[in-house]
Amino acid sequence: MTDGAPIIFEEGTNGRGILLVHGLTGAPAEMRLVARHLNRRGYSVFAPLLAGHGRDADTLRRTRWEDWLESVHEARASFASRVDTVFAAGICVGGKLAMMAAADAPGTIRATAIYSPCFHYDGWEVPRYYPLLSANLWWLSRLSLLGRLNFRENASLGIKDERMRRLIAGMDADGVLESFPAAALFEMYELGRRLKSRLPSMTTPTLIVHSREDDLSGPAHARYIAAHIGGRSRLHWLNDSYHMIHVDRQRHLVAEFTADFFEAEYAAKS
Repeated sequence: MTDGAPIIFEEGTNGRGILLVHGLTGAPAEMRLVARHLNRRGYSVFAPLLAGHGRDADTLRRTRWEDWLESVHEARASFASRVDTVFAAGICVGGKLAMMAAADAPGTIRATAIYSPCFHYDGWEVPRYYPLLSANLWWLSRLSLLGRLNFRENASLGIKDERMRRLIAGMDADGVLESFPAAALFEMYELGRRLKSRLPSMTTPTLIVHSREDDLSGPAHARYIAAHIGGRSRLHWLNDSYHMIHVDRQRHLVAEFTADFFEAEYAAKS
């Protein structure tokens, strides 16, 4: 247990492991469905809890993106003692952290996958003032009063499937937060800014999976990563999911794309 929220670990059969990184305000529990599918493909799976997550908005507010990244580094080091090869995948912020961790320690993570990449919220369900807010986050983050505000998730929770939406909405006991502090939004923006600056030098093979119906993050984010990353990449589009593709209607496809990509990268270097 970490900060009151459980990690997820399942032993696989092929000697390889996938580190699964949850998103902003999320928790390991949200990775359970995709973890189960990947485990059936033979992979050991490990979903750690990011620093500041799993408790409440005040706890999250006191952390920075570097703290979240350190959680991924620590989880990768621990996981590496259990498997022969480590891969990493994550949703939104979790995917960016996976990519940064791979770039920080070349060779320790064989390949990465980012689901629903997002540098700022600009999807079709995002209020019109959000893009304006995002464009001014750099100086707005200096306003301490704004940093103490909390924002609620949109009505869809980023999930098209209504049954899954109800399931995720009831995960507060598992550490999934119903609101997020503005300070965490600033950190998400800064993490994205740093990732953009490092993309040309990133050589870890990367899978990008994004929905054309993403309600929070437009398709330009996925295209940007594919166009600017220095290493090999593959971009897969989905057509029947919103932002949370790892729990939505096409979650099985997300897992299949991930396993296929990682297996191909493993075979290419074996």
